[in-house]
Amino acid sequence: MTTSDRTSDKRPGEQGRRAPAGAAVLREDVTEAIRSAVFEELAAVGYARMSIEGIARRAGVGKTAVYRRWRSKLHLVLDLVSAIAVQGLPTPDTGSLEGDLRLLYEVTSRALRHPVASQVIPDLMAEAARNPDIDAALQKALREGQHGVASGIVAQAAARGELRAGLDEELALDLMSGPLYWRAVVVRGQLPKGYVERLTAATAAALKAL
Repeated sequence: MTTSDRTSDKRPGEQGRRAPAGAAVLREDVTEAIRSAVFEELAAVGYARMSIEGIARRAGVGKTAVYRRWRSKLHLVLDLVSAIAVQGLPTPDTGSLEGDLRLLYEVTSRALRHPVASQVIPDLMAEAARNPDIDAALQKALREGQHGVASGIVAQAAARGELRAGLDEELALDLMSGPLYWRAVVVRGQLPKGYVERLTAATAAALKAL
């Protein structure tokens, strides 16, 4: 590793003042370029064929810039997937249960239909069956992130008197999240016209029956 590799991030051909000896300067724009490249590389070749070399090439940086942040592709993917969980979705607050559910479904369905997400999630789910670390990170990202939003929607609806207090939140989460993930991640087809509206009404009715 060269002195410049230890002290600063530089894209190929980039010139600039060298950082003081021994300093560790991790440029945020380089970090973001690497993160974007990871998702693009996952969508293009899948986890098994993904390599640090491919990520660095796609990000326009040297391999050293990647290794200074993450020691392997596994740690890189685990870090990115875990970051999704802590970001989470904002809890909708439209003033009604059906309004909250519809907004949640509209936002989630758009995210799941994104070309990168639609390719990356199924691949990581398959890899999770073989790798417990990826499985744990994926569970956290996909389940805990949704759980916080679902709990917020249920709590707001209960406070408005639309749902009974103390209902089974785990079952509520299954009812709220299961159908959309089935359609978008497993079936992976286009949502039928009016699907979100019908799903909203059906889920609200099911929650009120709990």
